[in-house]
This record gives sequence, structure tokens and C-alpha cells, in this order.
Amino acid sequence: MLKQIFTWWSGNTIGAAFDIGRRANPVGTDEYGNRYFEERKPSLEGRRRRYVMYNGLAEPSKVPADWHGWLHHTLDTPPTKMPLDRRDWETDHTPNMTGTPYATKPKGSLAAGDARQKSDADYEAWKPDA
Repeated sequence: MLKQIFTWWSGNTIGAAFDIGRRANPVGTDEYGNRYFEERKPSLEGRRRRYVMYNGLAEPSKVPADWHGWLHHTLDTPPTKMPLDRRDWETDHTPNMTGTPYATKPKGSLAAGDARQKSDADYEAWKPDA
């Protein structure tokens, strides 16, 4: 309960949820459970502010491309009303896993625990003239 009151990185604080719920309308939910909102009244610059309440950790890379476009006013209509056309060659959205146990660890990486490959025999280190 204290986490919800004082920390924003482990989810939404109670204050943020109350504030967004008070002045914004729910617009939709994505496949990750993130909820999207739009303010009822336009702000000073004439646009309605848009918000995302993350499901779990506040990780912006968990926002799919179509919702990202809507959040940044690139798209006027939310994906719940007008989904983007998907192409055959497109892959499903995956969040950035950097810094997590699921991060990619290439062969030879210190994090992977593999032995590093020896450098090629044709490598010659540069030595400046003395």
C-alpha cells in the first residue's frame, strides 16, 4: 500500500489515479493491460492531454506503436475506434527488455558468461610513431 502512495515507478500512485480519473475519460486498453485516458477539457494550447496508466512497472516501451501515435497526437482517433492496418511482414510489439533478466545476451557477452572469442590473426594494434 505504501508503494502505491509514494512510488510512481512500481505502478500508478493513488494520487495520479485519482487525478486522472477525476479529469479524464477512459479511452481504451491495450494488450498489455495499459489503460489510456484523454482529458475532458482542452488545455491551454488547445489540445486535450492524453495519459497512459501502466499495468505494473512504468515502462514506456510497453506502449504499442498505435497507442504511441495516439498519445503523441500523431493519430486523432484512438486504436479502439480505428485500429491501424497490420502488414504481413510486421511482428508483434515487444517491450524493451534491457536491464531485465530477459535482456538479450549475445555470444561472448560478459553477462552471458561465455568465453570471449580470440581476435582474428590479421588484427594488428595501432602504435603511434614515437
